[in-house]
Amino acid sequence: MPQSLAKIIVHIVFSTKNHAPYLSEDIRPGLFAYMAGILNKLDSKAIIINGVEDHVHILCLLSKNHAPCEIVEKVKTGSSKWIKTQAPGLNSFQWQNGYGIFSVSQSNVESVRRYITDQEEHHRRVSFKDEFRKFLDKYKV
Repeated sequence: MPQSLAKIIVHIVFSTKNHAPYLSEDIRPGLFAYMAGILNKLDSKAIIINGVEDHVHILCLLSKNHAPCEIVEKVKTGSSKWIKTQAPGLNSFQWQNGYGIFSVSQSNVESVRRYITDQEEHHRRVSFKDEFRKFLDKYKV
């Protein structure tokens, strides 16, 4: 085979430092678009990005040319710098250390997309902490 082919779909989750509610409704669209731009530059096309006040979910096609940790680090670093320029009260913004990254089969892409789309509704019933624990249980982490 003359070329290397890959289709690696992942669900990435990370939160703001101490789960502080920095991500207001008015900042999220610009933030998510900025994150998508970073991912595109890393050959990792965003399928959907969404979140609530204290955390973000990203569903994307992961590049075969970059390590997952490098991609997440660049998204977090670049978006943190961007957020700090958006309002004076955001100049101390930080993401929490660490993240979760979980594989998604092609057959589950639509259900994960819906799940990410419905984050605001979902978090009226479930805390981020409980949500993340469910991911860890589901993926046996």
